[in-house]
Amino acid sequence: MPNFAVDESIKTYWSAATGNKGEYLQTDLGNLSTVHAIQINYADQDAEFLGKQQGTYHQYKLWHSLDGKKWKMLVDKSQNKTDVPHDYIELTEPLKTRYLKLENIHMPTGKFAISGLRVFGKGNGSVPEAVQNFIVLRTEKDKRSAWLKWKAVDNAYAYNIHVGISPDKLYNCIMVHGSPEFYFKGMDKDLPYYFTIEAINENGISTRIPVVTAK
Repeated sequence: MPNFAVDESIKTYWSAATGNKGEYLQTDLGNLSTVHAIQINYADQDAEFLGKQQGTYHQYKLWHSLDGKKWKMLVDKSQNKTDVPHDYIELTEPLKTRYLKLENIHMPTGKFAISGLRVFGKGNGSVPEAVQNFIVLRTEKDKRSAWLKWKAVDNAYAYNIHVGISPDKLYNCIMVHGSPEFYFKGMDKDLPYYFTIEAINENGISTRIPVVTAK
């Protein structure tokens, strides 16, 4: 499924039928958006070898469009001769666009497969509402674990959970995609822990809720 290329999961990927030149993956950002950077994470589908090898390289072209019909070149790596399985491209200037198309030129091995076409930037809509009904259910028999639950935010696709051992030291951050709960197993059994959460969408981040204490 094409969605597997943009679901932010390393466990899933999209694959074309072959590794031939000219195959492409196209995505719609949903609205006109400001793009600052792009990352292309390739997947190993029907690869003949794994890991680093001498003389391997990826070649591709990345196009963009306002309407999905007229395309302009954004990145041209059709002459690249290096192995870039997780290529990151930071644009020199922010770009306003809606559609992106990744065209395969050459794969080092296997099929043209993408585990993540990641686009960094912002949309032009509203940021999510703050999370509501956030609770932390610390396990009675094993204080190292807790269920974190909250009410799903309609226009959010992910959440940042900030956690620490002091209300002003929430140094750890856990990103949760597409779910209003998370099982946390990273606590010291003898210490209280403090949590807050914020919702994320393509337009930005919500305000954080007041800190919740788990004793």
